[in-house]
Amino acid sequence: MAKPQQGSSTRRQAAERAEQVRSAVEEAFQSASAQLTSARAQEIADELASAAERVREALEQIRPPSGDDVRKVLDRLGALERRVAALEIPGRGKPPAKRAAAKKPAAKKAARKPAAKKTARKPAAKTTARKPAARKAAKKPAARKPAS
Repeated sequence: MAKPQQGSSTRRQAAERAEQVRSAVEEAFQSASAQLTSARAQEIADELASAAERVREALEQIRPPSGDDVRKVLDRLGALERRVAALEIPGRGKPPAKRAAAKKPAAKKAARKPAAKKTARKPAAKTTARKPAARKAAKKPAARKPAS
């Protein structure tokens, strides 16, 4: 009967070893998943912190100006007004505003041309069809300086 006892003890040992392997595999998976879980939790915490920073910056950009901000702008405006006043020459007043140049009618341009040029032309003899001669562009009159 010794043989049956050895067979059952071998089976028990094999079952115990199988159970030990299973528990070792379970522990390995649990520790690996725990490491992955903690790493993922750290990633999520970092993402949340960066998102909170972006929200804070966005809110800071759209906030209305404070009383101090308004005072600083008013102080700078006053300083600029003083600098402009110092640059202006006393007695001259304000510089004249730029006026848009008035367009002159075409009739005045024709009146300025000398009459000799108009009458000096001879009628062309009719021969074969030609292209008309190109005209030179008229010069624009120089801008006049305002009277002081």
